[in-house]
Amino acid sequence: MASLMRNKPTACLVLADGTFFYGHGFGAAGTTIAELCFNTAMTGYQEIMTDPSYAGQIITFTFPHIGNVGVNSEDNETTNPVAAGMVVKWNPTEPSNWRATESLNNWLSRRDRIAIGGIDTRRLTRVIRHQGAPHVALEHRPDGDFDILGLVEAAKQFNGLKGVDLAREVTCAHSYVWNKKLWSWPNTNEIKTTTQFNVVAIDYGIKRNILRCLVNSGCKTTILPATSSTEDVLAHKPDGLFLSNGPGDPAATAQYAAPMIQGVMEKTDIPIFGICLGHQILALALGAKTVKMNHGHHGANHPVKDLNSGQVKITSMNHGFAVDSQTLPDGVIETHRSLFDGSNCGIRTTDRPIFSVQYHPEASPGPQDNYTLFEQFCDAMQKQHNP
Repeated sequence: MASLMRNKPTACLVLADGTFFYGHGFGAAGTTIAELCFNTAMTGYQEIMTDPSYAGQIITFTFPHIGNVGVNSEDNETTNPVAAGMVVKWNPTEPSNWRATESLNNWLSRRDRIAIGGIDTRRLTRVIRHQGAPHVALEHRPDGDFDILGLVEAAKQFNGLKGVDLAREVTCAHSYVWNKKLWSWPNTNEIKTTTQFNVVAIDYGIKRNILRCLVNSGCKTTILPATSSTEDVLAHKPDGLFLSNGPGDPAATAQYAAPMIQGVMEKTDIPIFGICLGHQILALALGAKTVKMNHGHHGANHPVKDLNSGQVKITSMNHGFAVDSQTLPDGVIETHRSLFDGSNCGIRTTDRPIFSVQYHPEASPGPQDNYTLFEQFCDAMQKQHNP
């Protein structure tokens, strides 16, 4: 009897179609309802869980060794995990890394995030690919007493992410200045003492490593909330405007974000650079449309072709919506394209220094293939100073 109790499932993942998976719970106890996606990255689970772009999503990690290096305070992309939960194949082991300050289990528990281990993640990934990102309920109950029908109904009632503005939920409450540059081993979080450009970054769910890249490139970076107006931006007299990554449906966030961008474009000719959600919102502001993808792109091994140079770069991606390249207006051209499915991965205007990419150049999967985009942004600002 004791052996049976030890092997009793303590967590359950239930899909809206009635499919369910039993496993072993870790992290916090409780229930969470969200969209399910999968991420193919082999490293960076802490950065992934703290990426604000994952708000409203539970992440299936396809790589089995999750939790083996623990967690530490330096690798967070924002203060606390934002993803709703995590699904892994093997239960996390005790951390084995000199940088670890805490186990993944304790870290998730203290931050009220639910996780399940012992899942056939290959089967689950196939479900996501074939059926599209499902709506799910994830429950961790140490007593193993699950109401499966109730969880199925809860998953069915979830409205999904289409039409949902999540940027408001993850953005900063007040403006602030970021002055830490990229890590330079063995020192970390060094302060940048000299800057050349004054940049305003709009926080739709910005990652800290994006801010480090901007500062490292010579930008004094002032971060403003997602709902900031054109006047809020121009009050800082910026040399450039940066549009960050973030979660949710870009068309919903663009209801207030696109008019701000359009106002900046009408009143100034400063360079504009967008990443991920910022890329999608910029496209909407320019007159294009976005679409919900079947299961999105989430991982650190996505090949993208630069249509100008012909080069193929390995990129990190995290998005469930995409710009419809067929709707790009005159004066806006496609610059990058996914070699997985042909979806749009970059745009630029033909007459002004305004450009954006769908992928994450700061995530360094190449490892430095795409850092040049930050240099391109700075070069554009330099040309504005010295035409």
